[in-house]
Amino acid sequence: MTALIPRRVRGLASLAEALLTPHGMDRYLELVDPMLVRREIRGLVTAVRKQTPDSVTFTVRPSRAWPGFTAGQYVRLQVEIDGVRRTRCYSPCGSQHEGELEFTVKEQGLVSGHLNRTLAAGSVVGLSTPDGAFTLPAARPDRVLLIAGGSGITPVLAMARTLVDEGHAGEIVFLQYSNGPADALYRTELAELAARHPGLRVVHAYTHTKGGDLRGFFSPEHLARVAPWHRDAEAFVCGPQPLMAAVREELGERVHTEEFTPPALTFDTAAAEGQVRFRRSGRECANSGKPLLEQAEDAGLAPEHGCRMGICFSCTQLKTAGRVRNARTGEISGEEDEEIQLCISVPVGDVEIDA
Repeated sequence: MTALIPRRVRGLASLAEALLTPHGMDRYLELVDPMLVRREIRGLVTAVRKQTPDSVTFTVRPSRAWPGFTAGQYVRLQVEIDGVRRTRCYSPCGSQHEGELEFTVKEQGLVSGHLNRTLAAGSVVGLSTPDGAFTLPAARPDRVLLIAGGSGITPVLAMARTLVDEGHAGEIVFLQYSNGPADALYRTELAELAARHPGLRVVHAYTHTKGGDLRGFFSPEHLARVAPWHRDAEAFVCGPQPLMAAVREELGERVHTEEFTPPALTFDTAAAEGQVRFRRSGRECANSGKPLLEQAEDAGLAPEHGCRMGICFSCTQLKTAGRVRNARTGEISGEEDEEIQLCISVPVGDVEIDA
């Protein structure tokens, strides 16, 4: 009899969901407690701290729909700003074996600025399922070289913490590049991590000041000093583009980076028609058939953006009217007041954007 209870409970839940159409049960559950929703993933912020003046570090307890993540992956985090839901991608920096998620976000845009200024314990954020192939192989390498620059530390720190939690028996070198000690994220935590695990060596390289283990930007000499065995290692690097390019040039195929390849997109500019209106700025132009990000820039605007290929969600804006085509999928959407990514959205006729 007891074996039937879970099935009956699921049946009752499905019935309740149907009776609550069109909004669905989640829309009512979130009025009681946002963390009770069943189909969406939410996260409750449990702690917030400042490591540097221009960054915020916070921990999140995910709701029961969270499937877990693999160290190095990223998550689309969603917050509401002035009544509009905004989404950006961030990499958890804690061990994949921990129950809570930890993020560190540097202030450099709309959403990151909002998180730095207003996030507090008790806040609720939206979460996506994790994504990304920048991960440790299932069979852990005997020798691991982790290289981070600036806020790129987050996915490689998750790797280091995961390896330490697993009691990795091989050698691990964590090479962190920053301007100086004031900008070196997780200095204390990395020292504590190395103290816990004798196979982990942490090296700080300061590009603009003295006092680090190394000085200057990445070079073959740095590599030879900290990891003379690097030709037998697997290397993982995340940080500014020049750093990743320099490491890739030195290590070739043995280096793994958080890289995305832009899709080959085509735009039919000859058949374009309609007007594009940017409501807040009052700018209006004839639809050129190019992505809305380019059309906004051509109109003299400077929307926030990042990857320009539909991955980072930095250019997300509210479309208040009209239809757009997703240049990656070909899908056409005509909903009012929907969030779209300007870099991959092409107008289909008249379109109005809240920008």
